[in-house]
Amino acid sequence: MKVYTKTGDKGTTALFGGTRVPKDHIRIESYGTVDELNSYIGLLRDQQIDVRYKDILIEIQDRLFTIGAILATPPEKEVMKNGERRLQNLGLSEKDVELLETEIDHMDSQLPQMTHFVLPGGHTTVSYCHIARCVCRRAERLAVHLSHIDPVSELAITYLNRLSDYLFVLARKLTADLRADEVKWIPRK
Repeated sequence: MKVYTKTGDKGTTALFGGTRVPKDHIRIESYGTVDELNSYIGLLRDQQIDVRYKDILIEIQDRLFTIGAILATPPEKEVMKNGERRLQNLGLSEKDVELLETEIDHMDSQLPQMTHFVLPGGHTTVSYCHIARCVCRRAERLAVHLSHIDPVSELAITYLNRLSDYLFVLARKLTADLRADEVKWIPRK
């Protein structure tokens, strides 16, 4: 299989099922941003962090590939000739959301209560986590935008929403683990 096909040279690309759309189509933006998020998660996973976090991040990366496939499939290609849905949620389930919630609760129980917003930064690893969180929020916004045009799995949107929460709490936990300063944002008066 060749890496280059030359079929996109005129600014179009194929979705799952073969439908061609412009490369700036909202569906492409949606799953492209999920791919970008997945790369930042990989960068975060490559840092010197606890193996437990790495294991969870690998699971998250797998789920993000699933969400990318869901977003890459137009609704007319999701339903097969016999009426069955081809994708459903490709194995994405409520348990995936529950895993994130369990991890959030576990980490949050080990952290001081938040009294202010915190400024991203304090350590390179923490900053990578905040960047991933921001990209996740963008991916969620784009998936919601797409849902106004075509049906999108509600579960995929929920997962992205919960993932951004997970990444925020992970950034705080990494700040604590790495003994970095958590700088509170205190508005000027």
